[in-house]
Amino acid sequence: MAPPTNQELNEKREKNCVTVTVERKYYKVGNTWIKRSLRPSEWQKQNGFMHVPLFNTERILNEGECLEFLAKHTDIPLPRLIACFEDDSAAYLITEYVDGVGMNELDADGQAAVAAELQRHMQTLKGLTSDTWGGPSGVVLPPHRIIGKLNGRPLRMLPREKSDLVFCHNDLSMNNVIVDEKTFKIKAIIDWEYAGFFSPEFERPFYQRAGPSIALRDELDDTGALMDIISEQSEYTPMSMRTLIK
Repeated sequence: MAPPTNQELNEKREKNCVTVTVERKYYKVGNTWIKRSLRPSEWQKQNGFMHVPLFNTERILNEGECLEFLAKHTDIPLPRLIACFEDDSAAYLITEYVDGVGMNELDADGQAAVAAELQRHMQTLKGLTSDTWGGPSGVVLPPHRIIGKLNGRPLRMLPREKSDLVFCHNDLSMNNVIVDEKTFKIKAIIDWEYAGFFSPEFERPFYQRAGPSIALRDELDDTGALMDIISEQSEYTPMSMRTLIK
């Protein structure tokens, strides 16, 4: 059987399913928001090729662990975690639904007000330090902008001699900041799939402009520099890392 297209899956959405992307299904049931990874039978054909989500279940499970960790150790506004688990080849993240608008939907003055609050929360994250790379469970999921360079291989990073790794969101675009459109107060920072303890260079303030968490147009592309850090700090030999980067 041919793999489904995204249009086909969206046309066949079940009750309460809001949308299907090439990697996720999203549901809203009352005041509850559900995100789950796609099962292999739901992987889709895109531009003539099968799109295989990298670290499909691991990313959602990591997000649940990060939400739990941050709720215990910070006052950063987050969706309230209800449950996070794996079942039948899919990972589920269940949170309280956060009503609001994306930072990207505000005018320039509103975005400036939100950015000022975001900077305070970023300082809070930088205050969380560790000598161990990755999320609270130890899984290392680097940012989307470089994860594709790993060819699906998990990272095994060497521990640091001191606790100089800081907690990074790693996907902090305007779309991932939910705000009150009247007060401009942040209601929740969402999508912590790639979060964890990394060297400070991994966190980029993508929320300072509209668009995804990758370098655009004339912006500095830091993917090579980040891969160099991984090469130096991972258990892979330099030769094996060069093979991964190609």
